[in-house]
Amino acid sequence: MTHLVLRSESGENLRMKRLKYLMAFTIPLSVALSIGRNDGSTFLAMAYGFVFLPLVEVFLPVAAQNLSPELEGKLNHDRYFDWLLWAMVPVQYGLLFYFCSRFTSEEVNPLGKIGLVSAFGISCGVIGINVAHELGHRKSSFERFLARALLASSLNWQFYIEHNRGHHRDVGTPGDTETSMLNETVYAFWIRAIRDNLTSAFRRDPKEMILGLGIETALAGTIYFVFGSSALLGFISSALFGVLLLQSVNYIEHYGLTRKKIGPNSYEPIMPHHSWNSSHPLSRIFLFELSRHSDHHAHVTRKYPVLRHLEESPQMPAGYPAMILLAMVPPVWFKVMNPRVVESMRRFGDFYPRSLKRIA
Repeated sequence: MTHLVLRSESGENLRMKRLKYLMAFTIPLSVALSIGRNDGSTFLAMAYGFVFLPLVEVFLPVAAQNLSPELEGKLNHDRYFDWLLWAMVPVQYGLLFYFCSRFTSEEVNPLGKIGLVSAFGISCGVIGINVAHELGHRKSSFERFLARALLASSLNWQFYIEHNRGHHRDVGTPGDTETSMLNETVYAFWIRAIRDNLTSAFRRDPKEMILGLGIETALAGTIYFVFGSSALLGFISSALFGVLLLQSVNYIEHYGLTRKKIGPNSYEPIMPHHSWNSSHPLSRIFLFELSRHSDHHAHVTRKYPVLRHLEESPQMPAGYPAMILLAMVPPVWFKVMNPRVVESMRRFGDFYPRSLKRIA
């Protein structure tokens, strides 16, 4: 029960805009609360992210309004919105060491440990990778350092190389490791994307990858010597959970959308209609506007608080948590999304899916 709202945000003052993004910190809070539990209640973060938030979002209006030029100018120069991202780095590492200490506790039963992995896995995906994604697009060497530090905490250093040098250039083409094909299941995409991200990153920058693997190994070694092999296994499992969460997001963001080939080795410019957009309000806030993905790809240097809803981009029917859950059931996903891919093909006339089998 969503209602599209199209209006200017000029009436929203700067203070409200600042307060809104503080809600993103309820994700690490839910992770911390989960890590502090002993049994099945360690799944609190999962329940918060994939039950409570999508259910609430169903009843909220789609926040499709854009900023007034005046407010956009203020947000572009307000360092507060940068500090929110920077603060996530100590939060992530604090959660990492809290997780390791709790994972080795005899108080936590086996079911509880699975819940701990899911909780810190959410932190790896939402903070360790998503916040790193925003920081990795910045020009500042300090912010790029923070991006690498976060990615190391999720054992996903290759993302920094492949996403920035590969995905943003090759999106919607057969050469992109992060574009999901029409009728490809999310599970098949996980395997392909994880494998190809790693091998492609090594080809693009072997020195950077060796550096990253060295830092990740040092972190893993520290966890092993301080907390033991059990904590190390838990950390690796959580990092994998975070990577699967990332690849699920990649899957829904570009499913079935391709760019038209205009030459032997060239494609049309990247446009807003080459990414799925979602202006559902909670997805926007909790993921620092990642869901306004069409504007991000069309204008990669725009900072998260000023990303825009673009009417020319194809729109997701729900927010990110609900769409990820939908992708877990491929027949339902295809039934919902394939007709929307066809609609985009007809609307823009330049989509050429790699597979037309089973298309609605």
